[in-house]
Amino acid sequence: MFNDIGPLELVTLIVLAVLVFGPDKLPKVIQDVTRTIRKIREFSESAKQDIRDELGPEFKDFEFEDLNPKTYLRKQLDGDALGLGEIRNGFDLKKEIAEVTDAVNGRAGADSSDSSAASSAVGRVDMTKRPEVPAKDDRPLFDADAT
Repeated sequence: MFNDIGPLELVTLIVLAVLVFGPDKLPKVIQDVTRTIRKIREFSESAKQDIRDELGPEFKDFEFEDLNPKTYLRKQLDGDALGLGEIRNGFDLKKEIAEVTDAVNGRAGADSSDSSAASSAVGRVDMTKRPEVPAKDDRPLFDADAT
């Protein structure tokens, strides 16, 4: 319940409780709080049981934690019914990035097969060549007065 409270925070809460309620009333307040928490838990459990009873026998394995989307997905995908493991294993991001980098730099990948190198060479632009510059006239490239 209090998983994220550290020791220093716990000591601070105890000191605050002693200062606010006083050492005389503190045991009574603690009893009241624990009784209230117990009643809330009992009410919650009875409500959960009523819901299970109303749902019927086909939902006997229903858990309220399954209403959390992360828990539900984790439970449903444990069997890997969608084949996500195969997709995840078949996709190598480093290899894909290396192939794109090689294509941009204009060299064939060392670990890529001949068929993939041939298919990637079809639409390849050679970035190592300098662009052709048209014949130079006496005119400047832009009009300084117009800009």
